[in-house]
Amino acid sequence: MRIERLFCILATLLLTAQAQAGLDIQNWTTPQGARVYFVENHELPMLDISVDFDAGSARDSREKSGLASLTRHVMALGAGSYEERDIAEKMADVGANLGGRLDADRAGFQVRTLSGKVERDQSMDLLAAILSAPRFDAGVLEREKARVIAGLQEAETRPEYIGAKAFQAAIYGDHPYALNEGGEQETVAKLGRDDLVAFHRNYYRAQNMAIAVMGDISRAEAEKLAEKLAGGLPPGEAPTAILPVTVKQQGKQQVIPHPATQSHLFMGLPGLKREDPDYFPLYVGNYVLGGGGFDSRLTKAIRDKKGLAYSVYSYFMPMREQGPYQIGLQTRREATDDAVRYAHHILRSYLEEGPSDAELTQAKNNLVGGFPMRIDSNKKILEYLSMIGFYRLPLNWLDTYIPQVEAVSHDDILRAFRARVPPAAMSTVIVGGQTDGQSK
Repeated sequence: MRIERLFCILATLLLTAQAQAGLDIQNWTTPQGARVYFVENHELPMLDISVDFDAGSARDSREKSGLASLTRHVMALGAGSYEERDIAEKMADVGANLGGRLDADRAGFQVRTLSGKVERDQSMDLLAAILSAPRFDAGVLEREKARVIAGLQEAETRPEYIGAKAFQAAIYGDHPYALNEGGEQETVAKLGRDDLVAFHRNYYRAQNMAIAVMGDISRAEAEKLAEKLAGGLPPGEAPTAILPVTVKQQGKQQVIPHPATQSHLFMGLPGLKREDPDYFPLYVGNYVLGGGGFDSRLTKAIRDKKGLAYSVYSYFMPMREQGPYQIGLQTRREATDDAVRYAHHILRSYLEEGPSDAELTQAKNNLVGGFPMRIDSNKKILEYLSMIGFYRLPLNWLDTYIPQVEAVSHDDILRAFRARVPPAAMSTVIVGGQTDGQSK
C-alpha cells in the first residue's frame, strides 16, 4: 500500500509539473495557406492529428439543413482510388483510428496512428485523399441519407432531443446557429451528390483549414505531413464571417406536450464568444452556479433542499459567435412550475449577490487542482491544440489558464454575469410538463 501511495503521489507531482511547465506549441502556415499547430512529444510512439474547417452546420441554409454533416460524413466513405472498405481496412492494417467531428462552427477529422514511417505514411495518404478527393458515390450517399433520416425519425420521439432543438430555435431565431446539426428529415431527403460536391468545393480549402499535430515526430516531419494534407486542396479563401448573434430583449416560454414521465426544462440565451474577455469570470462563476456538480448552488437548492430534480446543471458553450448559456434539469411533471420558478429564483439571487468567499475559493481550488488531468494525454492535448488553432487563440492559452482562474474576483463574476445573463432575456422550453404557465 505504501508503494502504491508513493506512486500516486509521484504521478500527481509529475502531472502538476507538466501543467506548470506549459506546452511548447509551434505554429506556422503551409505554402497552401493552412495554419498548423504542433507539439512534439517522443514519450510514446504515437501520433495524433486533427484537421478542422470552418464548415459546420452554421454554413447550411434552412433549405439544405444537414448538408454540412452529411458532406463531412460521406467524405470518409470513399476517396480517390479508395473505396469505403479500402479506407477501413487500410486504417486497420496499420492500427490507425479515424474519427470526426461536426458542430455549428467546425467540421473535421482526427487520426491516431503509430508514429513509425510506414504506419504514418499510410494513414496520412488515406486522410489526404479523404480531404481532397472524396468520391461521394451515389450508392453510399443514398444509404447514408436513409440512415440519417431513420435516426432523425427516432430522435424526434425523445423529449431531450425535442427540447434541445426547440431551445436552439428559441434563442437563435433566424440565425444559422438555430439550425439542427443533423438536418431535418425533409431537407436531408432532398440532398443530392451535386450539393455535397459544391459544399466540399466551397469550404474544404487550405486557407479555411487548421491542422493540429501532437506526438512523436520532428518539426521537419510535421511540416511535410501538413503540406501533404493541405497540398491537394485549392488555396481558396476563408468563407465570409457568420453574422453576429442578436440577443433578444425579452425571452419567451414554450411548453411542448409529450407523454414522458418527467418534464425536461431548458432555460437560457446566447451567452459567450470563444475569445470573450470575460471568459474566465463566466467560467469560474458558472462553476459556482451550476457547473460544479454537487458543489453548485443549483444542485444544492433544487436537488438537495427542494427535491425537485435528481440532476440540474448550467453551462456556457463558447463559439465563434455567442454560443448558448443553458440551465437544464428534469423534474416530475407535477413539479414543473415549482422547478421553473425556483431555477429563476436561484439565478436572480446569484446575480444580486454573486458567489460567497467560500464558494469562490472552492471553485478556484477545484478548477486549478483538476487542470493537470486536462492535459495528461496526447489526445486531450490535441483537443486543446485544435481549439486554439481553429479559433486563433493565443498560443499561451494553456499556460495562462491557472493564473487566469486564480485572478477572477467576486466583482468580476458579478459584472460579467449581469452583462451576459439578464433574466428577462432568457427563454424557457419545457417538454412534457404539466404547467399552468402559457407560452409567452
